[in-house]
Amino acid sequence: MMKRWSALLLPIALSATSMAHARDCSPNWVSAWASSQFRPTGDAELPAGTLRDQTLRQIVRPSVAGDRMRVRFSNVAGTQPLRIAGASIARAQSSQSPTIDAATSTPLLFDGQAAVIIPAGSDYLSDPVEMPAKALETIAVSLRYDGEPEQTSHPGSRATSWHMAGDHLRDARMEGAAHFDHWFNLAALEVDRCAPARLVVALGDSITDGKGSTTNGNDRWTDVLAERLQADPQRRGIAIVNQGIGGNRLLNDGLGPNALARLDRDVLAQPGVTHLIVLEGINDLGTLTREAPVSKADHAAHVTRIIGAYRQIIARARAKGIKVIGGTIMPFVGNGYYHADRDNEVDRQAVNAWIRAPGHFDAVVDFDRVIRDPARPERLLPAYDDGDALHPSPAGYRAMGEAVPLTLFD
Repeated sequence: MMKRWSALLLPIALSATSMAHARDCSPNWVSAWASSQFRPTGDAELPAGTLRDQTLRQIVRPSVAGDRMRVRFSNVAGTQPLRIAGASIARAQSSQSPTIDAATSTPLLFDGQAAVIIPAGSDYLSDPVEMPAKALETIAVSLRYDGEPEQTSHPGSRATSWHMAGDHLRDARMEGAAHFDHWFNLAALEVDRCAPARLVVALGDSITDGKGSTTNGNDRWTDVLAERLQADPQRRGIAIVNQGIGGNRLLNDGLGPNALARLDRDVLAQPGVTHLIVLEGINDLGTLTREAPVSKADHAAHVTRIIGAYRQIIARARAKGIKVIGGTIMPFVGNGYYHADRDNEVDRQAVNAWIRAPGHFDAVVDFDRVIRDPARPERLLPAYDDGDALHPSPAGYRAMGEAVPLTLFD
């Protein structure tokens, strides 16, 4: 009797083993693209009803290749469950159009089901899709809302998204669709690779988010770095994701939660993360005196708190085995919003001296030296200035991306 049961079970066992090892390797999931999601406010918030029962198509660009893909949807800012009636993934024609290659359109399932209800404050992964991802290609992720969603968003996408009423998950063209330049409920595109991958997370503010870069142009400094990594045959397995938020600060909430509050979700929880680049602090320095001057003692205390935040990020990341790279804060004298004076510049120099000092960060990228005007080091080089004396131009972002030594990630 035992032999008979063994004979009956053997084909089933072999089948299960074959399915589990069809790729002949263990899963190695890594974030290939990501956006920090939070509750939008002000002009970034859509009018009520904009997304009710709509299909929303969003374009992303994975920074590394993979054999399979899955999507992380987010309801992190929601106070109620988010109802998604369906979702799909396809290869996009370009970054500037909702048109997809219909032959590649594939449903995204959730535990085998087309619809999903995402609890308030949480993320939810789709099931893996047997679709290979190419590095730096354009991928369209479409989702269909069931009812009116609460808004969880990344406002500074510098990428256009399209929406239409009804079910357009497999619609190849979405002709007549309305559009805006934000991402909604889309936290990450993850890929599965046979070979282990390394992931670099860029944590920052609007300079990392890419204010001043070209909409749909993929010319943020992190995009430049991704292209350099893919051009290097020895480093094509290194992914980079951009977790910048415009207006973000180390110490206080601004547009989005402060850097310490979002460190766990946006950095430490990213699958495959091995390196972290921190470029934060310019908004902390600027907001200190934006409304009124403060005392010398307040300036000194503020610098101490900024450095304390860096220490916290370094300690928490190192505890996860992550190499932490500091980016020096770039000049902003001449900016009309912050109207920095000599005291603000003294603060910036003090913070940058700490960043550059050996023994603090594991390595340093000196963005300040790359992008400042040698004749007036408290200001951006005119050729790299987008016009507000704070944000780089596309040329400035290229200089930043080219300044990062690729050997930092070896």
